[in-house]
Amino acid sequence: MKFTSYWHDTSGPFAGGIAGPVSGDFEVAVIGAGFTGLNAARKLAQSGVKVALLEAEHVGYGASGRNGGHLNSGHFASFSAAKQQLGEDRARRLWRAYDDSIDMIERIIEDEKIACDFRRGGKIKLASKPSHVAKLQATCAEIRREVDPSAEWLTREDLRNEVVSDAFHGGILSPKSAMMHMGRYANGVAQAACRHGAAIWERNPVTARDRVPNGWRLTTPTGTLTARQVILATDAYTPSAFNYFRRRLMPIASFIIATRPLTQQEVAVTVPGNRNFTNSLNIANYFRLTPDNRILFGGRARFSAVSNQKTNVNSGQLLRQQMVGMFPQLADVEIDYCWGGLVGCTQDRYPRAGSADGVFYSMGYSGHGAQLSTFMGNALADMAMGHEDANPLDGIDWPAVPLHTGNPWFLPLVGTYYRARDLLF
Repeated sequence: MKFTSYWHDTSGPFAGGIAGPVSGDFEVAVIGAGFTGLNAARKLAQSGVKVALLEAEHVGYGASGRNGGHLNSGHFASFSAAKQQLGEDRARRLWRAYDDSIDMIERIIEDEKIACDFRRGGKIKLASKPSHVAKLQATCAEIRREVDPSAEWLTREDLRNEVVSDAFHGGILSPKSAMMHMGRYANGVAQAACRHGAAIWERNPVTARDRVPNGWRLTTPTGTLTARQVILATDAYTPSAFNYFRRRLMPIASFIIATRPLTQQEVAVTVPGNRNFTNSLNIANYFRLTPDNRILFGGRARFSAVSNQKTNVNSGQLLRQQMVGMFPQLADVEIDYCWGGLVGCTQDRYPRAGSADGVFYSMGYSGHGAQLSTFMGNALADMAMGHEDANPLDGIDWPAVPLHTGNPWFLPLVGTYYRARDLLF
């Protein structure tokens, strides 16, 4: 078993970065080479802006290369809850942004000729208990009425053609949702950004930033650069030089396993629908087939801000138990990959984007960034070029989390609360 991300291991390294020391004067510096930062750099370079991208590890290292591979339409909340929290206009605009981002990903893949197994497979949110059915049915009816008439309710009998398990009692099908190979997409967007003129330095974390007359000086282990504007696209991996954001974000570990490739017969008796799947528990699981027919199965197996080989092994064992509980037919199937990563969460789970602390930023995707981050990366590029109406999240207040200084000590208590709710309701 490999303790590395399947997306990283099966995509190969990005080969277009600058090997020399960081240096130069730029119009915009982007920090973080995940989907947000890569797409911001690509659009800026494509628009003729002199742009640098600094990455602490390698392209796609963080959440963009450690997720479940889902590109799901709509946000996590019911539309009525989003309206109450954000107001109707902003709730509609945010919902559209998730859908528009999937369309944008599809266009970028076509324009830049990125081979990353993009497919509109659809997503099913599965009712994990009989008591969840009525609420999900009401949610489905609301989605159809308010924002997406293509959503469809599937009965327990309907699900037999999609997922072969006694663990589920119905579900919401969202046909617009898609999937792709996350590592190959990240590398493809990075290569495109370089072709358009972006300068990318990997393994160069920003260790300090200082005001200079025409903007900012950013310091890295190999050198410094100056930029008139800075885009921060680091989410859960935000460095200590940006504590304003660390006090508002909660990094939460998420863990994933991937089986050996399944035979066609094994696929047919497990997930014949070949879609994105997620269940309705508070501490949810998600799963899908990879392009080479592995079951990729993930979830927040533990509430922690730490992901390392020890936590990954323990969490992987729990995820395997959960997977076999849903699919006893996989009891003897080997696990080839086990990995974890950090997700940047806000208190209310809605993402935030705008301008603060001297930078443009987008983060706090709360486990739903794979789909939205491409859209927001392009929006950040527009904002840096003076297009203020590009941000669907403009004006949402973002207070600091009380008693939080960057290390979320309270996560085990949060996990205990949600596990109790899953047992009781």
